[in-house]
Formats: sequence, structure tokens, C-alpha cells
Amino acid sequence: MLTVTNPPDHPARGLYQEKKSDFIGLACHVDSLDQCQDLVDRVKGDNPKARHVAWAALVGAEQGRAAERMSDDGEPAGTAGRPILNLLQQSGTSFCLITVTRYFGGILLGAGGLVRAYSAAASAALSAAGKAPLILSQTYLFRLTYPQHDRLRRLLEQAGGKVRSEEFTDRVNLWAQVPLAGKEAFEAAVDSAFQGAVAGQELERTVQVGSGI
Repeated sequence: MLTVTNPPDHPARGLYQEKKSDFIGLACHVDSLDQCQDLVDRVKGDNPKARHVAWAALVGAEQGRAAERMSDDGEPAGTAGRPILNLLQQSGTSFCLITVTRYFGGILLGAGGLVRAYSAAASAALSAAGKAPLILSQTYLFRLTYPQHDRLRRLLEQAGGKVRSEEFTDRVNLWAQVPLAGKEAFEAAVDSAFQGAVAGQELERTVQVGSGI
């Protein structure tokens, strides 16, 4: 999956015009759905003469576990928020909020026209946005002796993982993250290298934003 890299203060922008109505799309990165309403209210505050600000957001990186929210903001049901959400789902874009602000031009568009217009404005904003892959990772806690520590760090590097934090006492507690795509291979490498003497305790799964594309 992908996310957009534009922060809420600098969203990507797209414009679509249909029968004298202006549809202004904005796309930005969000970390949670809890952020969305405040951001939507900010867009409404910036556009006091707009008739509608429809929006949709998708958060989550695991298939079947994404959370979503949307609003038609007074447009006929299913003609505004749903097309925006469909775009996010079909494009594989998550941790993203898209708003579409409509300035009414005096001509009714009908349900089909509204769906096309909101989809087009949202698509224009998404196309203008910077993008980066989402990397789903498994977090582990390892309890190691000092000789085991350096060897495990090398295995992490080979697996594309990273050390999140370390705690040094008479032993080493090491918290690490490994991309989920390489989880099984990493665990097999650890088991082979330490002959079963070291095993990571699986903790939460997390999502990181990769390098921009």
C-alpha cells in the first residue's frame, strides 16, 4: 500500500470544474481518523462560502483491518464521500484524508454528475500528492548475552530490519523491527545462527512510511 507524504498544513491540491461548479480536492497524510474532523473543519473555515465539503479517509495497512470514515456533507447519499473513499481503496492509498470542497455554480448535476465530479477532484488531488510505500513491520523484544548482541544486529541488517531501542545491564534487551515480508526468513536465520538459544518475543505490528516514490 501507499500513503501520501503531504502534511496537513501543505496538502496536495486538484481542481475540477463542471457546469460552473468548482470542486477543489485536497489530499494529505493523517496518522489516525481522530485527526480528520478537525482538518475538515479547518477546510470549511477556509471556505465559508462553499456549499459542501465532502471527504473520506482511510487508515491501516493490513488487508481487512483498515478503518474508514466519510461524509457527503449534505450532498445526496453516496454521491460525494463514497466516490472519494472508493478512490482511496482502489488506488491502495492509506493513512490519507481527501476533502473535496464544492462551490455551487447554479446548475444541478444529478447523482451521476456528482459522482464523476467528486471522483475527478479527489483523483486530481491524489495525483498531485507525493507518495511513499507503507512498510508493515513486526516488533520483537530480544533478551541477549553480549556476544549474541553483535551477531543479532548483523542478522537484523541483512533482513532490512532496524534496532528501535536497547537496554544494557548484565544482559542486553533489544527491541527491533523487521519488515513483515521478511519475517519468516529472519526468524529462520535467527534460529539457525543461535541453534534455538535465541528467540524474539513478538510484540505489536507497526507501520512505517518508506522512501518517497
